[in-house]
Amino acid sequence: MHTTLVSTSELEAQLHDPAWLLLDCQHDLLDHAFGRAAYAREHIPHAHFVSMEDDMAGKKTGSNGRHPLPTLESLESLFSRLGVSSGRQVVVYDQAQNNYAGRVWWTLRYLGHRSVAVLDGALGKWKSEGRPLTSEVPAPTLPPTPTEFRGQPNDALHVVVESIVASLRSTDLQLIDARTAERYRGEAEPIDPVAGHIPGALLRFWKDNIQADGAFKSPDALRAEFTKLLGDRDPSQVVHQCGSGVTACHNLLAMEIAGLAGAKLYIGSWSEWCADPKRPVATGATP
Repeated sequence: MHTTLVSTSELEAQLHDPAWLLLDCQHDLLDHAFGRAAYAREHIPHAHFVSMEDDMAGKKTGSNGRHPLPTLESLESLFSRLGVSSGRQVVVYDQAQNNYAGRVWWTLRYLGHRSVAVLDGALGKWKSEGRPLTSEVPAPTLPPTPTEFRGQPNDALHVVVESIVASLRSTDLQLIDARTAERYRGEAEPIDPVAGHIPGALLRFWKDNIQADGAFKSPDALRAEFTKLLGDRDPSQVVHQCGSGVTACHNLLAMEIAGLAGAKLYIGSWSEWCADPKRPVATGATP
């Protein structure tokens, strides 16, 4: 069972194995039509498309962030349709060094499906190695023993905005912001209406987790970098956030690779936080 990463060579060797299920998560936060169009042009054979906007975001109210968690019923319907079942190995990837695929990885883990991993190096590494691509859309594939997917949500894996508000008055939680330094400092904000960051949050840009070829750094390197950032804090005290709870999952995955399990996700992230003008906003460099 793979629970964090699968190499490109491992995936190619299993492309025709019905016990493996491949999900394409290509997306662009600034162009919501990009992912489906990119998938239609080319994708890894047998991969099924998952939409970050249609499948991975619930109903938006204007105050709950850009990618709120979908209902359990909608997620169960999605993953049943795709063929997820107990014990079936799921592999997810995207075109952007897995900053979108990480959210699908986290969601399946949240629902209790542990055998889910990210394609190390994502689509870019796969293409650079000359591995197969297709534009053919596969028919739904059934697992060896077809079952209806039933999630078992683990709410210990995420926190709600009230917990973040409470953490401002204590040292119980440590936020880590996965966005760019410019967005964190409040110098630029291309998506959300307010610039800045949640007070007390530390900065760990998600791309700091990867090497030049898009693959993740070694477990030892990641462990050293996160330990330097967090000091002696236990991973269970760490909450990851970004703009809307998507790229934050890249940092969550990196900590898992590093052997630092137990961190949580703030799904609403900055887009939820800044929707309420009464919540404080910080700007400038990391404290």
